[in-house]
Amino acid sequence: MRTLNKGFTMIELVVVITILATLAAFAIPRFTALDSRARISALTALGGSLRSASALAHAQYLVTGSSPASLTMDGATVTLVNGYPDVAGIQSALQDTTGFTPTATATSVTFAKNGAPTSANCSVRYTISAAANTAPVIAAPETSGC
Repeated sequence: MRTLNKGFTMIELVVVITILATLAAFAIPRFTALDSRARISALTALGGSLRSASALAHAQYLVTGSSPASLTMDGATVTLVNGYPDVAGIQSALQDTTGFTPTATATSVTFAKNGAPTSANCSVRYTISAAANTAPVIAAPETSGC
């Protein structure tokens, strides 16, 4: 009577391990690139949010007709300069900046992406309006450190 051995031979196991190692060698660089692309997408989205919040605040400013120094948006007080949110006002208008660290000066605020290899070079900047009814400057995202 002949017995049947069940299982894999050593050669079959080595071949499978070699194939898996080769696949992993190609997959790992792809996953690291996805991480960087996700940070860049988050920066682009925040830039759009800055534009939208600024435009909404300006529209509300125009509707009031009394040139207010601040207004209330979604329960948050948004301070204005030249009819657009100032440095503190834009942060209030955004309400949720989770995943970003804001760094403010007198005339601008830079939102750096948390977890980036070089946070200073993975950011977007909002510069307040320089004159009445002149839109603020929202710089293109800096992505060299993402």
